[in-house]
Amino acid sequence: MPVVTKALVQNLCKHHSRYNKIRLISTTSVTNKQAQVKFNTSISYACGPGDIPLLGLTIGQAVDRSVDLYGDREGLVDVTQNKRRTFGQLRDEINSLAAGFIQIGLNPGDRIGIWGTNTLEWFLTQFAAAKAGLVLVNINPAYRPNELKYALNKVGVKGIVCDEQFKTQDYHEILLSIAPELDTCKPGQLKSKEVPSLEHVIIMSENHKSGSYRFQDVLTAGGSKDFAQMESLSSKIQMDSPANIQFTSGTTGNPKGVTLSHHNLVNNAFNIGYRIGYNTKPHRICVSVPLYHCFGNVAGTLCGILHGATNVYPAPSFNGLACAQAIETEKCTSIYGTPTMFVDMLASYRQLKPDYSCVETGLMAGAPCPKALCKNVVAEMNMKDFSVCYGMTETSPVTFQGFCADDMDLKTGTIGYPANHVEVAVMNENGEIVPAGVPGELCTRGYSTMLGYWGDAEKTDEVIKGTRWFHTGDVAVIDRQGYGQIVGRMKDMIIRGGENIYPREVEEFLHTHPEIQEAQAFGVSDERMGEELAAWIKLTQGSSLTDNCIKLFCKGKLSHFKIPRYVKVVNEFPTTVTGKIQKFVMKAEYEKELQINAN
Repeated sequence: MPVVTKALVQNLCKHHSRYNKIRLISTTSVTNKQAQVKFNTSISYACGPGDIPLLGLTIGQAVDRSVDLYGDREGLVDVTQNKRRTFGQLRDEINSLAAGFIQIGLNPGDRIGIWGTNTLEWFLTQFAAAKAGLVLVNINPAYRPNELKYALNKVGVKGIVCDEQFKTQDYHEILLSIAPELDTCKPGQLKSKEVPSLEHVIIMSENHKSGSYRFQDVLTAGGSKDFAQMESLSSKIQMDSPANIQFTSGTTGNPKGVTLSHHNLVNNAFNIGYRIGYNTKPHRICVSVPLYHCFGNVAGTLCGILHGATNVYPAPSFNGLACAQAIETEKCTSIYGTPTMFVDMLASYRQLKPDYSCVETGLMAGAPCPKALCKNVVAEMNMKDFSVCYGMTETSPVTFQGFCADDMDLKTGTIGYPANHVEVAVMNENGEIVPAGVPGELCTRGYSTMLGYWGDAEKTDEVIKGTRWFHTGDVAVIDRQGYGQIVGRMKDMIIRGGENIYPREVEEFLHTHPEIQEAQAFGVSDERMGEELAAWIKLTQGSSLTDNCIKLFCKGKLSHFKIPRYVKVVNEFPTTVTGKIQKFVMKAEYEKELQINAN
């Protein structure tokens, strides 16, 4: 039984909703980050620590809590728009926008889409939707008309908040292409044949667009009755109610709508920040990842609200140079990014040589994290407390996260330890937990598991079994200390003449070559072997390494069947807007190229 100490009581008072109104006569600041867990197991099962209780808060209640705890602290910096807000100012604008949503006719349970880049307005929309009892639907800012139409219809979006444009895309024009009735209707009265659920279009623009509200007009539209209704919802919205729908970026078929509750999101965001030490001091986060992605809106926006960490948005969409400049000028202490983003940020750092003495920590996630890149980021970008995370949208997202005190081998060679309150296991094809160190399918269970795929019980049942284990589809290993490693995707595993090859193993080896900046391995069809191994390589600046040199580097160090038959040096990899490598695109392109060369 734990000893009740003053520090424990203070932590509970600060972090648990039941104790929010307790005020101690004397307080001392928390100075210790979450400690490593000493664990030993013979089977591939572990559970993250649970020393701090889960929070019984909705997202709207988390906003109010942030003002009580951090009111005058700067909560957000939108560098491009030169907009700064304290947590108190953010709450005021969130409440105004929520009242505006209610005033125009959006009701609790309605789905509201957010289609845009990293801005103050995106942040406000996320939390205002929660305050008004709406279900936020995150829409990829790069979506084209058919993709947008699918997403809106899949979950029955009633209102959409969007940017005026993204790069070369005019959002109003795209909406007109799928709902031409927008050109002649009044705001809030859209009746679309192709998108029948959509009624309200709200555009972040100074200009009046046909059939649409201006964002700033909705922000100030709420009256006293709307504010009163919003306030009454605070105690009525349940923490297990749907709060957010995020679409998977599936490589085959249409994306699925992952439905997440307030409880899923609040607790995942809180525990991400707690493990990395955001509860110990005020932090400033360089949020380079897109807000529409779970990395940005859970580890960024929501984590900031819960821990009083300032969100800094260097640019509307990722820009390595803008990140490097903002980290220095805004004195960011933490940096977020996918591996591909960190490659670019590291290159910008080397170019500018900015002062990063303020930096302490950061998170790398969203794709497999090469060891060499991790070491360079820690050494050059001053991220001594850097941590790798692993997760999926379906798990809110983080299920593994390193501790700040982990040594370099753990930081760079694993995906960390199970997240707080989360169970993990590695299972064989029969659903049996395998011995520690044996590869199998990674499964997770706990508060973070999604409610399900919106409107798709069959797909939900395929991944969440009767025992409530969520089957990730990733091939993993859990060692005796409970730390995990991702070997590859079950679907990505290459079977070459009966030999199983996991691309991650090959990539990690290739990254040990000093002239290889990034490597991606994948399978291509082969008439004789079934599949052959291919690798696309990005070289360091000035390198003249050839494909034959790379193959010779592998010889004698990798089993013969793990040496890529095909090697191609490239300048870039095809990626999603979030920076995830699209191996299926590489496979299709390269198979076509090989076929042309063969003929």
